[in-house]
Amino acid sequence: MTQPPKSSAAPPGTAVPTMPALPQQPGRAGAPAPRRTPDATPARRTAFAEAVDRLRAAATTEPGRLRAIGALLALLVVAFGAVAAWQTDSRATAAGDVLHHSQPLSSDAADIYRSLADANTMAASGYLAGPDETTATRSQYELDIRTAAQKLVTAAANTDPGSSSAALIKELNERLPQYKGLVESARANNRQGFPVGGAYLRAANDTMQNQMLPKAEKLYKAENLRLSADYGNATPYPWFAIALGLLALGGLAWAQRRNYQRTNRVLNGGLVAASATTAVVLLWVVVGHTVARAGLNDSYDHGVKSLNVLHDARIASLKARSDENLTLVSRGAETTTLPNKKVVDTYDWGYDQEIAALGKGLKLADSLADNSAGREPVAVANSSMTVWIARHKKVSEYNELGRYDEARNGVIGKKDATGECFKAVDDSLNKALTQETKEFRQSASDGLDAMTGLTVGAAVLAVLGAAGAVLGIGRRLSEYR
Repeated sequence: MTQPPKSSAAPPGTAVPTMPALPQQPGRAGAPAPRRTPDATPARRTAFAEAVDRLRAAATTEPGRLRAIGALLALLVVAFGAVAAWQTDSRATAAGDVLHHSQPLSSDAADIYRSLADANTMAASGYLAGPDETTATRSQYELDIRTAAQKLVTAAANTDPGSSSAALIKELNERLPQYKGLVESARANNRQGFPVGGAYLRAANDTMQNQMLPKAEKLYKAENLRLSADYGNATPYPWFAIALGLLALGGLAWAQRRNYQRTNRVLNGGLVAASATTAVVLLWVVVGHTVARAGLNDSYDHGVKSLNVLHDARIASLKARSDENLTLVSRGAETTTLPNKKVVDTYDWGYDQEIAALGKGLKLADSLADNSAGREPVAVANSSMTVWIARHKKVSEYNELGRYDEARNGVIGKKDATGECFKAVDDSLNKALTQETKEFRQSASDGLDAMTGLTVGAAVLAVLGAAGAVLGIGRRLSEYR
């Protein structure tokens, strides 16, 4: 039996492969070799940057330039229409407030003052008459109180909560019942022959003159300030819209000139249509606002100014009448020391101040009236005031001489009394106020009508103009396809 030979050599064909030797790496001997990392990928660009590059590349070609021009023209025309519509709408709203809101409220505030002052006058007249108080005097007093209360309700409904006007209205509503209570106490005591009735009436007059009428005057001035603010918002030209309109027209003209230079074509239908609509809107805006301004300015110069003067004159006549009555009621109980140390009857001195204010007001009202319909009632009021002054002089003489009954008849009597003059003045001023209110409404309505349809028309025509610009440029682009 033979044994295989003992040997450590591997059989042929089964040799173990050997690893190739690695080249020696630099560094510390025996240290492991560093791992290789893949190369970093470049940062990805944003969509905006890519879009900018595409636009920049497109702008180097004529079609790209045309697209940019078309977009810019459309944007200009639309911006012009939007701004024109916005500014026109704001001015039309303000003009509407002048006609339908602020001026009527201003007149209501003046009516509140007038009604309160007239009620005070009627209360004094009724007290002077005593048991002979006429039904007309009593009815007028009640009507004045009701009118003041109703106008206060209307004013409260149209006043912003928390405003100064709202606070004034609240105070007047609180004082009105107190005033009525004092007047009724004065009337009741006077009918029974109690002298304390005069004290009640003076207290009522003090409530009216020093508490209620000053607040009513503040309310009237506040509403006049709001009216002036509405005029300030309604009358300025829309300069921003006009500037954009001129810019849009300039851009459209430049585009058509550029088109002519490159194609030798005189007209581009779309651009011509866009230019025409833009020009129409611009002309409409300028002419419409010019007419509106003229109407609103006329309504202020020949309406609001005259109304304010006439309201002040009427209030002065009411104060003069009230002071005249109270001169006889107080019988010298109320005095005032003038700067020159002279002591005078408070109410008689007040009459002199108010009648002088009435004369100045009538003179100014005559200068503001622009036709005979406005001047005639002012002239009647002025002549009645002249007679009133002459009659009051006689009343003062009777009163100084102690002839009280004759003085009283000279004030509230049925013949040749100052009451007739006061009524003639008041009626004439009321007629003049009616005429000036009519003129105001006519002029303000004309101004508001001039802007009718302008807001919607500007927006619609601007859209059509932008569409025309896009179509005009699109027609040019179609030649490159």
